[in-house]
Amino acid sequence: MTRPTLEDAELLRVDAFINGRWQSLPDTFLVKNPSTGSPLVAVANGSRELTREAIEVASAAFASWRRTPAKERSEILRRWFEAVVAAEDDLALLMTLEQGKPLHESRAEVRYGAAFLEWFSEEARRIYGDTLPAEKSDRRMMVLKEPVGVVGAITPWNFPIAMITRKAAAALAAGCTIVVKPAEDTPLCALALAELARRVGVPAGVFNVIPTAEPNPVGHELCTHPLVRKLTFTGSTKVGQALLAKCAPTVKRVTMELGGNAPFIVFEDADLDAAVHGAIAAKFRNAGQTCICANRLLVQASVHDTFVEKLVAAVKQLVVGDGRDPAVHMGPLIHEEAAHNVLQMVETALDGGAQLAIGGQYTRRGAPFVSPTVLTQVRPEMSVSAEEIFGPVAPVTVFQDEKEAIEIANGTPYGLAAYVYARDIGRVWRVMESLEYGMVAINTGTLSTEVAPFGGMKQSGLGREGSHYGIDEYVEIKYGVLGGLDT
Repeated sequence: MTRPTLEDAELLRVDAFINGRWQSLPDTFLVKNPSTGSPLVAVANGSRELTREAIEVASAAFASWRRTPAKERSEILRRWFEAVVAAEDDLALLMTLEQGKPLHESRAEVRYGAAFLEWFSEEARRIYGDTLPAEKSDRRMMVLKEPVGVVGAITPWNFPIAMITRKAAAALAAGCTIVVKPAEDTPLCALALAELARRVGVPAGVFNVIPTAEPNPVGHELCTHPLVRKLTFTGSTKVGQALLAKCAPTVKRVTMELGGNAPFIVFEDADLDAAVHGAIAAKFRNAGQTCICANRLLVQASVHDTFVEKLVAAVKQLVVGDGRDPAVHMGPLIHEEAAHNVLQMVETALDGGAQLAIGGQYTRRGAPFVSPTVLTQVRPEMSVSAEEIFGPVAPVTVFQDEKEAIEIANGTPYGLAAYVYARDIGRVWRVMESLEYGMVAINTGTLSTEVAPFGGMKQSGLGREGSHYGIDEYVEIKYGVLGGLDT
């Protein structure tokens, strides 16, 4: 094993974190570097029984954490934010080693993830209730907001820090406690966050992490245990549907950030150079392994050829390799199976009549390194257009007019993110309002920020994360009426 060397060696943790303590387990699993295939460390393999223990610990801690003054919760989250920022280099290296993304992207994610800790440290002080005008003179009516309770969080491997802080920061700010099950491919970032939380005084039992190579029994416990009052999940729609079914018997609150099939629409009045720049950012960041990646490039016929020519030229400049190399723009896919599946989608599209403009194969390093790929003459019914790719493949489809572009864009069960490039302000408003997506980016290829609500429509999810709306997902609204005041 090639054990990572960090400036702060204590950030490399391999045990479960429960009740403010590290708990070693007899059963372990290996975490591998996707760039080399080499094992990094052996990590504790949590079980359903351990998860049950963590839930009970979190429930016990909730009794005091919910009564901790908002100002104190705010100060603790602020210290956690500062600790994450100070550890940026070590956290970024851990992320690149276990997830594969280039170091510059890992650093950006550390800062992005830390921003949620900062944002919700401030929002902790702003969970306001209301007083209502009573319908009778002897009554006073009020609305209180109270924390939901114990939260179960199931997080993905593609953003192993930000997807945890976006959930945990809001939960803790609201007064909830949380049990996190990180993805089996990327537990090291989650455990490093736990170490930083411990150092800055997050109370025992408030933030717990269960690494595991057996996600089904751990996830089942989070979904079915009656003490868990809310489940928050980021991942595929298929898994989200299964988790929703498991949560139904206990009627849990849920937040689901699920799959996407983002259209990237380029109209004839767009700044094509800006559109290409945005497409590179929206499509090839994290090797195309994000839920808001531009999954389908829809280009108006009159500018199609010019756009494709510029896009291919830009793609040729992308360097693929080990994320630790500062010259690298794009790392590997998470594992060989993912890379195989992506290239299988490309092959199916080519068999169906699509044309290969560039890429479509492994790089000279072999799997799981897939070369950035552009396909043209893609029809909406092809799987590469209808399904989430989760890889560095940009399928380009031609449209004739605004009506057709909207029909193609909305012709999917998904509705997470969409991108539009145009200069006509009337068109911009018409298209933005017509798109059935929770987030629409106009003339930019990036949209994620802690100040904006993140979430989708249709089968792309339920609820919102980030922004001042995000904390509402972790509170219950209680109505109180006080009568008999005239006697």
